[in-house]
Amino acid sequence: MRVGIIGTGAISHKHAQAYKNIGYELTVCTDINADSGRAFANQYGCEFVPAYEQVCHHPRVDYVDVCTFPDFRLQPIQLCAAAKKHVQVQKPLSNNLATGREMIDTANRAGIQLGVVSQHRFDDSTQFLRRALDAGRLGKILQADAYVKWFRSAAYYSRPIKGSWATEGGGALMNQAIHQVDVLLWLTGGISEVFGYWQLGALHKIESEDVVTAILKYSSGATGVIQASTAFWPGYPERVEIHGTKGTAVISGDKLTTWDVENDSGEPAPVDREVASGASDPMAISLAPFERQFLDFGEAIRSGRKPLSSGEDGYKAIELVISVYESCRDGCVVRL
Repeated sequence: MRVGIIGTGAISHKHAQAYKNIGYELTVCTDINADSGRAFANQYGCEFVPAYEQVCHHPRVDYVDVCTFPDFRLQPIQLCAAAKKHVQVQKPLSNNLATGREMIDTANRAGIQLGVVSQHRFDDSTQFLRRALDAGRLGKILQADAYVKWFRSAAYYSRPIKGSWATEGGGALMNQAIHQVDVLLWLTGGISEVFGYWQLGALHKIESEDVVTAILKYSSGATGVIQASTAFWPGYPERVEIHGTKGTAVISGDKLTTWDVENDSGEPAPVDREVASGASDPMAISLAPFERQFLDFGEAIRSGRKPLSSGEDGYKAIELVISVYESCRDGCVVRL
């Protein structure tokens, strides 16, 4: 696979390293900051072009990887649709539902693949837990929770666009805990109702939330909680907890750290204590799940099947986040 990258900020380096490891060719890149883009191109041995349009139409690109802020998603997808090039976007899918839906519809009309980078679906822990849940090893799910009690410094939010509604679409829930939102949805299915409380700029000088708590009711009848923050120094590994009638599983960071299941049998649980987490450093995350996701996206392109993390999956995640925001603003239960 030959890849072009739009946006050469911090996360694009993880992408570039993963592409190298799996044998994908990074052919071209662009960035609105030309110096940053050229430095990235020199570091990874690809061509720099001054405009994103040139990436979307580049003859040596099979798919475009959009590593920009979430307010810039639809424009490259429209160009890629016209050029019949596939597109993968960094999470979240978009900063609003209307644009997210238009992105999906544009890709579908053009017959191109649209993927969303939600690499924690590809962690060994998450993959195992999905298989175990499908096999009924935890019994009936009663409760499913996510806790993302992280810390980000004042320097992290020094640019006015960070934590803004217009550019990022929100704060801790939309931009940090969106991974755990996606994992909850993938593991436990749909959510029917949410109710939330937030604190806007509790610690940081941002307009969106850096502390939020939401109560969930799943379509299955199970309940749950999401807590997300970037204000809790020094930052703690994120957790996803699934409690069923037969036992409990806990993922901390990227590892399955608890597997307490009554009379269990079957595939051994990969319990581990050495976790990788972006709790205080956004880049302290493993490359392996990125590699697996990019390989999956390449196979989806080759075979014509949907990628494991599709545009529709990304839409469901931002739909839940935006519903929590609506509840926080209006003080009411929101039904999805």
